[in-house]
Amino acid sequence: HLLLDAAAEKNMGEGKIGSTLKGIGPTYMDKTGRNGMQDGDKPLPDFTERYKKLTDKHLTMLEALYGETPDLAERDKAFFEAVELIKKFPLVDSEHLVNNYVKEGKKVLAEGAQGAMLDIDFGSYPFVTSSNTTAAGACTGLGVAPRQIGEVIGIFKAYCTRVGGGPFPTELDNETGEELRKIGHEFGATTGRPRRTGWIDLPALKYAIMLSGVTQLVMTKADVLSGFEKIYACTNYNYLGEK
Repeated sequence: HLLLDAAAEKNMGEGKIGSTLKGIGPTYMDKTGRNGMQDGDKPLPDFTERYKKLTDKHLTMLEALYGETPDLAERDKAFFEAVELIKKFPLVDSEHLVNNYVKEGKKVLAEGAQGAMLDIDFGSYPFVTSSNTTAAGACTGLGVAPRQIGEVIGIFKAYCTRVGGGPFPTELDNETGEELRKIGHEFGATTGRPRRTGWIDLPALKYAIMLSGVTQLVMTKADVLSGFEKIYACTNYNYLGEK
């Protein structure tokens, strides 16, 4: 998955998405293609054969699409060492586990990953991740019904950032943007890449609130703006002459 991710991103050239190169996209391709492997497969007697069948498919893709013929020996060794470690953890039916907590009156806190505009369905496609990053992702990810969702806390920065490619209406590709990046320590959590920075985008924020049904807002990093004489906010877009 890592090799496929890197090869695909390299092949895109200037049009690359800005992937973290962790193999997330190819993993989801296997999932939606219905030939992926799951944690629950690990105890099965033919687990190794399933792994070999899938990696053979990946190697064929790497050679046919990108002209690469990597040796997987070291990666195979590391993978199966990791499998043995993961086998030490108990397997649970997480959808039953979480729903039973709810039935017992316990509180369940779900934390989403990445921003709303990276949502595979409602984000700035194709410059998105491979999953649903809105509050609805808690339902599909945990197996809980939408009516079980109580509070939805929307967390946003006092300014905007983005890692990788894609549209960014309020981007500051100048000294101000660099200052925001420096003061706010804006570097990718996974890759360490410098984040693109810009003023807050209120239309995008309102859109994210609508998508997730946000009930509370929490603004972070207001202190980063305290040294600026003036701060700005995008209040609307002008598109094809329409506001």
